[in-house]
Amino acid sequence: MYSQTTSIAVIDSTSQKESKLKFACGFGLNFVGATNISLSPNLIYKASDKISLGAGLQGSYAAIKDLQKTTTVGFNVISFYTPSKSITTLLEFVQLNANTKIETPIEAKNSFWDTALFVGAGLNITNKFTIGAKYNVLYNEDESVYTSPIIPFVNITF
Repeated sequence: MYSQTTSIAVIDSTSQKESKLKFACGFGLNFVGATNISLSPNLIYKASDKISLGAGLQGSYAAIKDLQKTTTVGFNVISFYTPSKSITTLLEFVQLNANTKIETPIEAKNSFWDTALFVGAGLNITNKFTIGAKYNVLYNEDESVYTSPIIPFVNITF
């Protein structure tokens, strides 16, 4: 007696394992009183369901028409803790090189390094989109590229 068995496996493409390495990008646009544009791409490693670690680059351009222009370039190291599906907290170290040009009759240029340590929290609108605010604990009004110790953020993860 001879028998043949055929097995058919159906693979659900929606249930494939999620990658632990993600690309994220923060950005900012502000046109109130000046022009301010920033971009910060990051690579994020998901260590567990609650903890993620990452690093990235940052760049920004700020201009007050006919008065001042500032460009910044630097890097960041960031950690996220997600205690619930709707909340994410963060700790971020940032090192930036700032170049400022003041447009006056006697043109002045200034180049300096700025260090920031942010503590923040955000609301997870979806699992890929977060909005929130972060506070720079090292903020010094006289020596910072930031105009305020509190910075709003938008983060999109791909």
